[in-house]
Amino acid sequence: MTERLKKQMDFILEIDRLKKITRQTYISDASRFENDTEHSWHLAMMCMLLSEHAGGNVDMLKVMKMVLIHDIVEIDAGDTYAYDEAANATKRERELKAADRIFGLLPDDQGKELRTLWDEFEEWQTEEAKFAHTLDNIQPIMLNAATDGLAWRNHSVHKNQIMKRNERTAEGSEVLWEYGISLIEENIDKGNIKE
Repeated sequence: MTERLKKQMDFILEIDRLKKITRQTYISDASRFENDTEHSWHLAMMCMLLSEHAGGNVDMLKVMKMVLIHDIVEIDAGDTYAYDEAANATKRERELKAADRIFGLLPDDQGKELRTLWDEFEEWQTEEAKFAHTLDNIQPIMLNAATDGLAWRNHSVHKNQIMKRNERTAEGSEVLWEYGISLIEENIDKGNIKE
């Protein structure tokens, strides 16, 4: 086995740990929380199926790569719940350290490629990063709505928290954000989200 292949296989084995990172979003039947691999796969499927709703000229293969790797750092950093202010205060530092270690497992060229994509996603400047973030933000809204707001109710989430978290979501797709807004408003009416 070449050194390159060994590094690639070591990385592939390492990212298997992502399957054990539990998120705070329930799967659509509300039977359990989803994990990071399920979330990333779901976003990749959304990218493939919803690409027509992206604004501008967007490289969908790049978006798909971004959504598949965007949470890999949570192997070390853990999942940070969207509305946990204390954990969010240290999130960036934890994730940067994790990115250095995890992407550093790969051969240099591949490690740099994935790290560059991860950094681009985090910086939220390109059309690809904006669409990837839109997908990343709409997916939990969709799942929360599918479970009759279970996670929102469990965490006593307020509308202003959701709107603050999503203040840039429309940048990647106004159509998808309008869909998200409709789900949010429906769940405010049901009392699942506090006004």
